[in-house]
Amino acid sequence: MLIRPATPSDIPLIRELEQQSETAAHWAERDYDALFAPEAPKRVALVAAEEGGREIYGFAVARCGADEWEIENVVVAVGQRRRGIGSRLVRQILQAARDSGAESVLLEVRESNVAARQLYEKLGFIETGRRAAYYREPPEDALLLSVCTENL
Repeated sequence: MLIRPATPSDIPLIRELEQQSETAAHWAERDYDALFAPEAPKRVALVAAEEGGREIYGFAVARCGADEWEIENVVVAVGQRRRGIGSRLVRQILQAARDSGAESVLLEVRESNVAARQLYEKLGFIETGRRAAYYREPPEDALLLSVCTENL
């Protein structure tokens, strides 16, 4: 499994994968197209794929700030879960954040997304807050998690 930077040609496969995941942050097509726009906020977008293959098994997107990064979306194909793909994607984002000099990385996750919460906890994230009824369809709280990059 290869973790590599996403390219504009990956967008259709990323969108397809995202639409198949109930727990993904569901973005509009324009939001994915904006990932590579020169005027867009700086982001890191990674995909997990077989080397030389066209299929994408997972992706992650993080918004990059000077001191703080935010992981905006992590999706792994249902049939590929529990194989370490999500962990590898998030670890690579954490390393990039640390290398850039960012002090912390944050994210929000559905309270009911136990698998994702366990992954983030394993990687050192701690709960720092809650956003009541943040998610829709179904309504649900978002847990705010963060990790200090010096602890990585």
